[in-house]
Amino acid sequence: MISKNMVEALNRQIGVEFFSSNIYLQMSSWAENQGLENCAAFFRKHAEEEQMHMHKIFDYICEKGELAIIGQINEPPRDYVSIHSVFEQAYKHEQFVTKSINDLVSTAYEEKDWATFNFLQWFVEEQVEEEGLFQKVLDKVKLIGDNSDSLYFIDQEVGNISAASAAA
Repeated sequence: MISKNMVEALNRQIGVEFFSSNIYLQMSSWAENQGLENCAAFFRKHAEEEQMHMHKIFDYICEKGELAIIGQINEPPRDYVSIHSVFEQAYKHEQFVTKSINDLVSTAYEEKDWATFNFLQWFVEEQVEEEGLFQKVLDKVKLIGDNSDSLYFIDQEVGNISAASAAA
């Protein structure tokens, strides 16, 4: 059995994951518009992953016999000043998602909802990977610099990191 409080918290997380997908899709469009094809593909892939996370939580709620709810989703930011700012915002967003997942885990623990606690462990591990990946990209962008002469190299490095991440 799952409590009403836990269902409400999971439904809020559906909104977080859906919004995350929209943020990354918007970042993908921005990168594409700047001619950064590998960065655009990187963010497009992450938009799809966030959709998968949303569906995973949606399905769990339904499997528990409860109503999964898609709430209102705000429009994501669309104006960025540099690729550095895009990755910095993405990294900060991943930190926000990590906190949100950790809050869910705490709620499940406090309610002694061991099934949901166990279900959420996958998301805990996923967030460790996501924060690490975005930090790695952000570190490379800082190292290379994001002036106009560096954009090609940033785009190539993001493509390399994305390929290595997919192979792992």
